[in-house]
Amino acid sequence: MSLQYLWNLFSSHPAQWLNGLALFFALAGSWVLLATRLREQRAMTHLAAEQSEVDEEASLLDEPTRRINRFFYQFGAITLSGALLLSWFSTGF
Repeated sequence: MSLQYLWNLFSSHPAQWLNGLALFFALAGSWVLLATRLREQRAMTHLAAEQSEVDEEASLLDEPTRRINRFFYQFGAITLSGALLLSWFSTGF
């Protein structure tokens, strides 16, 4: 395919390309949220297995781990919100 053909394809259907980009962002954001949740559950299971009595789940994880999980949750939410806005923008609200 030539570059000119790709540019003509893009310029004739810009809403489809923007929706495709929004779909990519939505998939990436949901994957980040899912991976973070699974990592958090595995860490909690591992720590609970080491300790016989578990008082609170929040006290088991150290502060850097909680901060990185919070960052990835925020990043995933922002990515999903951006995908929604991009999809709305491409369809003309």
